[in-house]
Amino acid sequence: MGDLRSTRPITSPDIPVSAELMCRAIALALENVRCARGGPFAALVAKDGKVIAEGANSVTATNDPTAHAEIVAIRAACKALGNFQLTGCDLYTTCEPCPMCLGAIYWARPARVFYAGAAADAADAGFDDAFIYEELQRPPESRRIPMIQLMREESLAVFAAWKQQANKTKY
Repeated sequence: MGDLRSTRPITSPDIPVSAELMCRAIALALENVRCARGGPFAALVAKDGKVIAEGANSVTATNDPTAHAEIVAIRAACKALGNFQLTGCDLYTTCEPCPMCLGAIYWARPARVFYAGAAADAADAGFDDAFIYEELQRPPESRRIPMIQLMREESLAVFAAWKQQANKTKY
């Protein structure tokens, strides 16, 4: 597996990118910094070229380590759409997503993600996620935070119940 933090842009001449939407995301991030509400990150979700949700980093303002801009925007967009997936939506974010946000993005399944800054730019500003990527490569028992499996056999009953649920919503 190569470096997951590639700085290769996702844009190409074949993809129409709305600079206006990215400018809006960057303006939100700048406002967030100037008003001391959180980190220098913002994101928005658009559908058919129209913004349906916005979010700015509010980790320190809310004491919520998951309140990254992409997560905030995804939550708001899913609520607005009444769906846990962002089918047909685009996510604009001011920086290449961190591992947590990347996971949320894949679960939300937007059509595309546009980002401005690279992970290296965030690292240069003090937001370095390299250690998380390194931790993901380690077996659970070798990670910095001990991860100890308990009661696996008992937990399998929950998965068995899920498999037998006739009216489950698949995702």
